[in-house]
Amino acid sequence: MVGCQTPRPPRPAVMLRPEKLAEMDAAINKAIAAKKLPGGVLWFEHRGVSYHKAYGNRALVPSVEPMTEDTIFDAASLTKVIATTPAAMLLIQRGQLRLDDLVKKYIPEFTGGGKEKVTIRELMTHTSGLPPDIETRTDWHGQEAAIQKACQVRLLTPPGTAFRYSDINFFLLGEIIQRITKTPLQDFVEKEIYKPLKMVDTGFLPPKSKIGRIAPTEVVNGVPFRGVVHDPTARKMGGVAGHAGLFFTAADLARFARMMLNEGALDGVRIFKPETVRLMTGVQTPPNLPVRHGLGWDIDSPYSGPRGKYFPIGSYGHTGWTGTSIWIDPFSRSFVIFLSNRNHPTEAGNVIALRRELGTLAAEAITDFSFAYVPGALPPRIPPEQVQAHAARHPARGRQAATLDGVEMPATLAKGR
Repeated sequence: MVGCQTPRPPRPAVMLRPEKLAEMDAAINKAIAAKKLPGGVLWFEHRGVSYHKAYGNRALVPSVEPMTEDTIFDAASLTKVIATTPAAMLLIQRGQLRLDDLVKKYIPEFTGGGKEKVTIRELMTHTSGLPPDIETRTDWHGQEAAIQKACQVRLLTPPGTAFRYSDINFFLLGEIIQRITKTPLQDFVEKEIYKPLKMVDTGFLPPKSKIGRIAPTEVVNGVPFRGVVHDPTARKMGGVAGHAGLFFTAADLARFARMMLNEGALDGVRIFKPETVRLMTGVQTPPNLPVRHGLGWDIDSPYSGPRGKYFPIGSYGHTGWTGTSIWIDPFSRSFVIFLSNRNHPTEAGNVIALRRELGTLAAEAITDFSFAYVPGALPPRIPPEQVQAHAARHPARGRQAATLDGVEMPATLAKGR
């Protein structure tokens, strides 16, 4: 019969394996019992079906407070991908910024020793050659002082030749966004991203009215940081920086993740064109480097632990020093958010193994997608055993750098990252 088509079988109803969700609960509670973290909030979502829950305590000092799902967390380095990267991508989408522009076009004082050759793309992929951070021991304050210090540092490697995770890359990018828009970074992202997406608890410099919901971080001189960014460089910069300073809830972050899975749109509001999201989350590092990184987003690196064993390479995410993480898989249309304040009351907490376990269990909980063969996924470049061997050789020593085949990273493989 003309025009007759064979009807497609109905797509199976989305169901998450309850035993795997229970294992996720158990893994988090076990880590809390082992004092790896005081508590946390999980948000796992697959094709619109979500599992979210709070665990443990929000605060231990000066008094115990139970964790709640509406707890606001210090995003730490998730600031890079939830604030600075999307702000930069909006400017790229509008033609106000280009990936191959030189940094010195916007910050003329960024020259000397090869710095005049560094591009926006190299800032966003951590291939600029810049060191991990500027010094925070001396008594300097303000964004202008931080930019001056960044302009004085020396490149450790020529631009584009090595991956080295650096906060300098992103507070420079934050400064560029401010110079182009003539608007403070916190105001630009609030107007252009958070308000349209109805991310009601996301922003820099949280108001006093929300302090009671904020998870405190490290205790210093008997008082925990609470509502004040933990990162020392961002704190010296006044609490607003391109690399750290953002605060958010799991529910807000879930809205952002849904927008990314929908290639730039959520609830009838479009933030990005689909091609902008694909550009942002596709591999942008040089092919000769073992690490694969998008614009801001991690894809395949020693920091990719939240991907777990099964989410395909080509999914993307990021982690934060305070114990925050997000991993988004466009292939299975899933994301896993885990927010914690693992550095409360001290820096002794560690969620690296927990993040990896949660990523693995989340994939195992999905019943309607096969991770055995994923068309479009990328083959591995860094063997897992090589990363594990590196971690064994370089136990936790803070943020000192170590090198793995041209990849420089904190020796902890991110106790926080």
